Amino acid sequence: MCIDYRKLNAATRKDHFPLPFIDEMLERLAKHSFFYYLDGYSGYHQIPIHPEDQSKTTFTCPYETFAYRRMSFGLCNAPASFQRCMMAIFSDFIEEIMDVFMDDFSVYGKSFDGCLENLEKVLKRCQEVDLVLNWEKCHFMVREGIVLGHRILERGIE
Repeated sequence: MCIDYRKLNAATRKDHFPLPFIDEMLERLAKHSFFYYLDGYSGYHQIPIHPEDQSKTTFTCPYETFAYRRMSFGLCNAPASFQRCMMAIFSDFIEEIMDVFMDDFSVYGKSFDGCLENLEKVLKRCQEVDLVLNWEKCHFMVREGIVLGHRILERGIE
């Protein structure tokens, strides 16, 4: 289903929360030997919309109206809100043991055991905040991987 939010987006004050600089993130990743790549399941739909704002997402079907309780695609501030939420959840881990770009989480470490410890911390945090991962898209304990279209290895970026 596709909902036309053009009028709502036109009336919405824009949130200019920045996404991470991809080149800096990739350079940090390339300095490590082991990786876990995690993917947030149905990204935006995990973020609740404040009850006072839910009515703004109302759409009409033939015999009824509905409103989203969770963030929907098509809302102009959804990417910024989602990234801000992920940064808040993982603020003490970002650039230390992991990087986050929207719903793609890269957990890293210099050693096998160090990377495993970092994964444990990240998964514990996901549990604490009820953040669901898409296990089919996750890659565990790999030496290289594709991040935002770039191949990441310990020796660099390809």
